Amino acid sequence: MTADRQPLIECEHCASIYRRHQLEPGETANCARCGAILWRYSGLTLSNWLALAISALIIFGVANAYPVASMSVQGMVQQASLLDAIAITWRQGHYIVAIMTGLAGFALPLLQLSVLLWVLGPLSRGAEPAGFHGAMRLLGLLRPWCMVPVFLLGVLVAVVKLAGMAAVSPGIGLAAFGVLTILLTMLGRLTPHVLWRYAESEGVVPVHVPEAGPDVVLTGCHVCGQVQALPRNADEEAEHHCVRCHAVVHYRKPDHLARTWALLLAAVVFYIPANVLPVMKVSSVLGDSAHTILGGVVELWNMGSWDIALIVFIASVAVPLTKLLALILLLLTEQWRSTTNLRPRTRLYEMVEFIGQWSMLDVFVVILLAALADFQGLMEISAGGGAAAFGVVVILTMLSAMSFDLRRSWDLEGESEIDMEQPPVASGRRQPAPAPGSEMG
Repeated sequence: MTADRQPLIECEHCASIYRRHQLEPGETANCARCGAILWRYSGLTLSNWLALAISALIIFGVANAYPVASMSVQGMVQQASLLDAIAITWRQGHYIVAIMTGLAGFALPLLQLSVLLWVLGPLSRGAEPAGFHGAMRLLGLLRPWCMVPVFLLGVLVAVVKLAGMAAVSPGIGLAAFGVLTILLTMLGRLTPHVLWRYAESEGVVPVHVPEAGPDVVLTGCHVCGQVQALPRNADEEAEHHCVRCHAVVHYRKPDHLARTWALLLAAVVFYIPANVLPVMKVSSVLGDSAHTILGGVVELWNMGSWDIALIVFIASVAVPLTKLLALILLLLTEQWRSTTNLRPRTRLYEMVEFIGQWSMLDVFVVILLAALADFQGLMEISAGGGAAAFGVVVILTMLSAMSFDLRRSWDLEGESEIDMEQPPVASGRRQPAPAPGSEMG
């Protein structure tokens, strides 16, 4: 394929356009403008990815069929799996918490694995999967909300919390969730854009290479990654459709500041009851008690589990507060039309995206404690109002980050020239090969 017919790729953070090329083992392609990772070298074939997805589905079944832990009190033994914890939380009347954890820990990861198997099977045989366009849109929606690693950490915290009150032992499900977390982390590399590129290499989907010119601007489809030309004089927020997958395409996200502020302010409102109201209530023969998030951290610290207390404090206190403050900073700097520190602000936005789901830790801990300490008449743990409020905060902050359009901040630098003949910076363990990159404001 000649250089001028090589597929194009857009940096999702700063909107620079590059020609995609092959990488050597160990290399990653980085945007020369903002430093974001554009794509990585992968030595795995489609058949390898299919084997990983099948393995993950099998381990998923084992992880949910067996208890993750068991608790023994005065000769009574209580075992709990993720589904047990969800069912008990629902039975206690905490429907919002049960729905959030059931979706994030079970239903959405299962659906994600099912979608991957649906598309990887035909692709590994060189055929286009049925409903490939819709499956890729669904996968893009599912990926941020699958929180199996957060649940795994929640199990560990719950075991430590209960260890001081009774004999607690891990179950087969815990080991299975550990393996599942590793497999899902590996499969996390299969973004919709990556799968579309695999489909391109198999020749089952078309590749369009638009022509740059003074009357058009180039932008990438958020679903399939296809770079396409849009009229330069059109409204930046006007609705177009992808030439390949027919998804709605906007040159820039419509009303992104208003949407981001609205979701962020709603998260701030819910953040107050999330920290003031108890996230967990304990009823036992010794009396009743209620625990807030900070109260749980202090309790772990007093038990001598300072390391677990630190993890819970970071995930449940520092992370949500950091997300709120970081998003406020990003919004204000754009509204002030600041063009300083754009690269650090890009790293800040990437951090907000990465840490988004980890704040759900305390919510998973609460439902597991409720399932393990379900001894009627002797001890019972249930979620408090703070747990539901905290889950809503996590959802709202994640939606707020998704609504923000970082490209607008880079646009303020002014229009830059397109030079697609130069590759992005290729860096790696073996052959770091920096080169000037192409940019588009």
